[in-house]
Amino acid sequence: MKPIVSIIMGSTSDLPVMEKAAKFFDEMEVPFEINALSAHRTPDAVEAFAKGAKERGIKVIIAGAGMAAALPGVIAASTTLPVIGVPVKGSVLDGMDAVYSMLQMPPGIPVATVAINGALNAGILAVQMLALSDEALAKKFAEYKENLRNKIEKANADLKEVKFAYKCN
Repeated sequence: MKPIVSIIMGSTSDLPVMEKAAKFFDEMEVPFEINALSAHRTPDAVEAFAKGAKERGIKVIIAGAGMAAALPGVIAASTTLPVIGVPVKGSVLDGMDAVYSMLQMPPGIPVATVAINGALNAGILAVQMLALSDEALAKKFAEYKENLRNKIEKANADLKEVKFAYKCN
């Protein structure tokens, strides 16, 4: 089995955030790899990774980073693959610095950016992209979305049973 998604983080301290995407890929049975690379401390390795990712069969890259958040942008500059950025909270600016770094990419070098610590949504977005050309994955993802709907419908039904003195329904 070869990975088709790559999860990259600036350091292993980002793993508690980024593992949400990994767990989702396990649930969806999407082969992935996960590595730590730093745009500032290992720039040559980041460039080599990005330039070689497509040849290795990677179709989507998820890159998590905090503070200056250069990692997703450096990767996006060196590949034609879609890059999803996950701003990681952790700086004195609570992740807003990372959000702005990812959102303000120059024309031609987009980084699709999810919420601060939003690795699960990054995984979901990657699966949506992959499902465009994978019918089995599309079906599995549709079931996931149906389960989300069912959970909310059940929660709403459970709320109808909660009693309060002035509750009107």
